[in-house]
Amino acid sequence: MSHQNHKAKKRANFQQKGESNLGEYVDRLLAKSILKIAQEYKVSIIVVPRLKQMRSITEAEVQARAEEKIPEYKERQRKYAKDYRVQVHQWSYGRLIDNIKGNSSKLGIIVEEGTQPKQGRVLLEN
Repeated sequence: MSHQNHKAKKRANFQQKGESNLGEYVDRLLAKSILKIAQEYKVSIIVVPRLKQMRSITEAEVQARAEEKIPEYKERQRKYAKDYRVQVHQWSYGRLIDNIKGNSSKLGIIVEEGTQPKQGRVLLEN
């Protein structure tokens, strides 16, 4: 049994290492596709949304969900929130934007960050 546990741990560890680069690979594919579409439509500027305070907003939503599911038990709320955070995929938006910016300069396309109001057009920020 000890040998089987050792082999299982090695397999799990190997899978973990392979998955760690998956996010970077997906970001590169997405950036490439976005820039390909930009070239097809002959755009000169790509405006990406600036996500201010996204981490605190997400944390507040997780906490609200925990309080709703388990109304009076603080310790169980903390455990629920921790388990929920583990289940929810954390996507590196910044890494995607960096990939877009890095490849867009080669194509002569400018990338700007802007905020999206609730209604109307994107507001560019310098």
